[in-house]
Amino acid sequence: MATDFPEPRWAVPGFFAEGVSLLAGPPKVGKSWLSLGLGLDVAAGRPAFGRIDVEPGPVLYLALEDTPRRLKTRMGKLLAGRDAPKALTLVTEFPPLPQGGADALDGWLTRNPGARLVVIDVFAKVRGNSAPGTAAYDADYAAIGHIKQVADRHSVATILVHHVRKMASDDFLAEVSGTNGLAGAADATLVLKRSRGKADGVLHITGRDVDENEHALEFLPDTGSWQLLDGPASDHTVGDTRAQILAHLRASPDSKPMEIAAATGIDVELTRRTCSRMAKDGQLHRSPGGSYSPPTSPDTLPAT
Repeated sequence: MATDFPEPRWAVPGFFAEGVSLLAGPPKVGKSWLSLGLGLDVAAGRPAFGRIDVEPGPVLYLALEDTPRRLKTRMGKLLAGRDAPKALTLVTEFPPLPQGGADALDGWLTRNPGARLVVIDVFAKVRGNSAPGTAAYDADYAAIGHIKQVADRHSVATILVHHVRKMASDDFLAEVSGTNGLAGAADATLVLKRSRGKADGVLHITGRDVDENEHALEFLPDTGSWQLLDGPASDHTVGDTRAQILAHLRASPDSKPMEIAAATGIDVELTRRTCSRMAKDGQLHRSPGGSYSPPTSPDTLPAT
């Protein structure tokens, strides 16, 4: 208790801390655009997700499913005319971690002691084969262990891009492809899911150094970038009518349907019905006097 320990080093505060983060999502959801955009932002010291200040430093991006031509096209779109950051190292071929990959990564980090981020897209390309007879859980846990030893030794944030299983679940951790050994060995697990409403996706997060949270994101096709949206994710994953009501109540809590309707321009009867349904769904709190307020859970959006 008398020992002073340094605070964790963050590549993206509130999202990616030192250690191993598993970033999972279904195919074509935009995981590679998100991770490449983060690599460019951290290497250049630009705000991640368009809003989160980061400390610049060397970044290693293992683009193991891309060709150099595709990488150039994607980077050109993300950079939007800016120069590519010199602190970004791109690699399209890498040995499996148990067969020399971990040593190669350790060597790069030793030569770049100020490194802020490592991205491996995708993890399956470097995990290697497990020993014959190893149980699935143990094999998954050991596969993360190879990279975690290196990440911990250099106190660097490492993102492993991974897939989710086809079957959906109320628990986003259960959607990560493989056994619980993967999420159990990782320091944090993030699942990017497509959404409804105004958000293009919701990033669900849980981990040892990061608070459990979910963030609404908007994908900008012109630049290929993911942008963080204001407010709780729930405000962006509901229909337009509910979103308008939520936005008003966050600014003016404890309002009655008549007041909400007057402020938003929504029909009074529609406002009453929608507020009642939202209260049943847990999206609003109804007081005994008939007024409504947002849910009592705090807004944990990182400060900018």
